[in-house]
Amino acid sequence: MWIKSIELKNFRNYKEQKISLDKNINIFFGENAQGKTNILEAIYLGSIGKSFRAKRDNEMINIGKENSYIKLEYEKKDRDGKIEIELGRKKIIYYNGIKLKKLSEILGNINIVIFTPDDIEILKGGPQNRRKFLDIMISQLRPNYMYLLNLYSKTIEQRNNYLRQIKELKKDPQLLDIWDEKIIEYSNKISKYRNEFIEKIKNKIKIIHKEITNNEEEIEIKYITDSLDIENFKKLLKERRKLDIIKGYTTKGIHRDDFEIYINNKLVNIYGSQGQHRTAILTLKIAELHIVNEETGEYPILLLDDFMSELDEKRRKNLLKYMQKTQVIITCTEKLNIENLKYKEYKVKEGKIFDKEEI
Repeated sequence: MWIKSIELKNFRNYKEQKISLDKNINIFFGENAQGKTNILEAIYLGSIGKSFRAKRDNEMINIGKENSYIKLEYEKKDRDGKIEIELGRKKIIYYNGIKLKKLSEILGNINIVIFTPDDIEILKGGPQNRRKFLDIMISQLRPNYMYLLNLYSKTIEQRNNYLRQIKELKKDPQLLDIWDEKIIEYSNKISKYRNEFIEKIKNKIKIIHKEITNNEEEIEIKYITDSLDIENFKKLLKERRKLDIIKGYTTKGIHRDDFEIYINNKLVNIYGSQGQHRTAILTLKIAELHIVNEETGEYPILLLDDFMSELDEKRRKNLLKYMQKTQVIITCTEKLNIENLKYKEYKVKEGKIFDKEEI
């Protein structure tokens, strides 16, 4: 699949811009704070339905304007498509001219894999970063997954509110059974999805990582959850009730899930070098490319936000192999010389884009 064109109106620092993309490699270069990453953000928004960096939608609207508009036209092996998003008081999304009722309906139309310099925090940071990595990948391939996550989040919020009422207003603790039943149901389904994809990753990263490190390193991934075994999880929730009431929040569930990466039997986020962190992230993302391809029959669009500068020559060459199989959109501060591959260049300056003929 590939994105044919992007149209932006009052999006970030773009007042009005239309971009025709190449089917293969597209390089957006320019100084910092000119609008390069905004292009990737618009594509991500059209794929996932939200930004990978803005907390609120109105942050993506041009300063002084009330609304913003994004249109992505794309092509798959079996059909063409068009995603339109209007940002304002509400977020409105259209797929081929039809207004979507739920945000989750956008998922799976445009599949992406994104690399950013902040991705090193997937392993270095807290478990929420690793859950987010899994959630983004799975939601693109299993539309029901995001629906379950939303149901789970609402149930946890309600349970937490009631836990505080038990503590402060002396409400009946037995009524927690109402929420526990749903939490057990949703947790089990979500953890099965996560376990399925961890197993898919596990089957791929060993081969990919050996290739990247010239057989010098062995990599392993382990999924950590309490929710796969329904009876044990049910028992655990009961055991933790007193603690949950004291704390005022639910201490167990899929919102506490995590995964660990080991290189040569050592935990990366504790013992790994900077280079090993970067290599492990590269391995994870390349595995994601393969999984999306196997699930959909097409490679996802690869978004690289100033990521090439984070890689040494060896890692760059390993990544370049996969650029030949998918549409790639790269941002960088200087022109890139990508050996033996055709690419289209765009210069970005002050919210305007100039293609090669205009540079």
